[in-house]
Order: sequence, then structure tokens, then C-alpha cells
Amino acid sequence: MADKATPTAPIEVLFALQDKFNLTDFAAPLEVLHTALHDKNDESTRAFECTIASAEPKVMSEQGVIVGGQITFKEAHDRLSDFDVLVIVGGDSDGVLKGKTEPLPIISAFAELQKNDSSRERTLMSICTGSLFLAEQGILSGLSATTHPDYMTKFENLCSHSAVRDAQERTDVIEDARYVVNNLRFDLGDEDENPYIRRKSDGTDRRPSNARKGSISFTSSNARRESIARRAAMRLGGLRVITSGGVTAGLDAALYLVSILVDDDTANEVARVMQHEWIKGIVVDGLDV
Repeated sequence: MADKATPTAPIEVLFALQDKFNLTDFAAPLEVLHTALHDKNDESTRAFECTIASAEPKVMSEQGVIVGGQITFKEAHDRLSDFDVLVIVGGDSDGVLKGKTEPLPIISAFAELQKNDSSRERTLMSICTGSLFLAEQGILSGLSATTHPDYMTKFENLCSHSAVRDAQERTDVIEDARYVVNNLRFDLGDEDENPYIRRKSDGTDRRPSNARKGSISFTSSNARRESIARRAAMRLGGLRVITSGGVTAGLDAALYLVSILVDDDTANEVARVMQHEWIKGIVVDGLDV
């Protein structure tokens, strides 16, 4: 755990909300990140600071609930380097894909930011059909990913089209995962003793992970071996890419995000407070940097 006597700047998270976004895709991860504290007994030690970007000052979900945006997409682009995490939610996928509207441009801009500046560890996380937007922008080429089960065929088609269009590798589409994580870095050590090893949650056909707390996690950061050059050599400049399945899977993906950027104890405490059983997803092999 981090030294509780030392104030820690919160991790900056940007939520991109398009018109007719799915409310739970947004609210579930927001609740997780808002609840996460460096010290569970001190409300002032919030681990994440969340900002909402939208095209207009108010944006309506597909459920008819209106949410107030805090910054416009133009402001979000101008301030993009301020953010450690970009969260893309599902909703109105046909409209976004047909109109080539936000959040498509901001997804590409965030990925380019990481490729051009690998000195900072950034995460791009999609919820439910938000992964369709990542596929359209070619972000998932050569990576593993998932989406809502009902959209799997459309997702596969988008991934294949992008790979052909961009002359890139195809996406390994995984159908039975709560979330899938790419570009993991990990601490050296015995895997049997590493609590950050992630495997499939169903207990069968287990796929080992090389996960560990991220480099903007605040535990033992000075002792970790870090190589910006090796991170830069990874896909997308080492951008961590997380895609989650159906609506509530975003809650599990957000808990995973807490576990790697803060620590496992904090993620488990958030799950306890929310009375939720954290269902683990899958990670793919990463480099030790």
C-alpha cells in the first residue's frame, strides 16, 4: 500500500460521452473509481479524479437520463495530455460509426499521444459496445479484445475490416471474458506469489497473466525496473488497452483498473462497499519493463 501519510495526486480519468450513451456503461465504472481511496478511512484520499467530456453541456443517455458534461470534446482534445485514463462507453454505435463522430477522434488522438510520448503510462478502456469504436479506429489490430456478446459478429467484422484497411494484424476476439487487457507490464518474481496474476474466472482452460500494478501505481514505484524504450517498442507505444463485455462487465474492468493503478486491497475494498463479487477477466502476456 502507499504511504498513507504522503498525499498522492489522483489519477486523472476522462469519460467520453456521446449522445445516447448507455447509462450503466458510464455509471458503473464511475462509481468504482469515485469510491476508490488510498486510505479507506479518509475520504480526502480519493485515488481518481474523473472528468466528463461531451459535445454539448448536457448529454442524454439512451435511457433518457441527462448528464452534465464538464468539458467539451474540443477542450478534451486540448487537455488530453492531462489524462492518464480514457474511458469509452457504448451506446448509439451505429450513429457514431456512420457519422464518424466523437468519440472516434479522441480515441485516435489518445493512442497517438501515447505513441509519441511513451514516458507516461496511459490506459484506454472501453465498456460494452464502446469496443466497436476502438475497432473502427484500428486500435485493436494485433491485440486481444471482447465486446457485448450480442455484438460479437459486428465486432469481428469491424476488426477484420480495420486490419485489411490498415494492413495490420487481425484482432484476437475473445467471446467468454468479462474483460481483456493488453500491454501488461509486471514485476519480476515468483508468479505463484504474485497477487496480480490474472486468469480466466471460470476455473477452466486457465490462461496465465503477467499483470502487475502499473507504473503510476504508488506502491514500490522507486524499486520497480522501468524502461521507457521497451515500453515504446510495444504496440501503441505501450498504451494499455482494456475492452470489457456486456454492460455490467464494465464494473469488473474498473475494479481491475483500480487494482493495477492503486492496489489489489483497494479494489477489493471498493467491491465490498458496492456489495459486488469481482469477476476477473483475462490479460494477455506483456513485457517486463
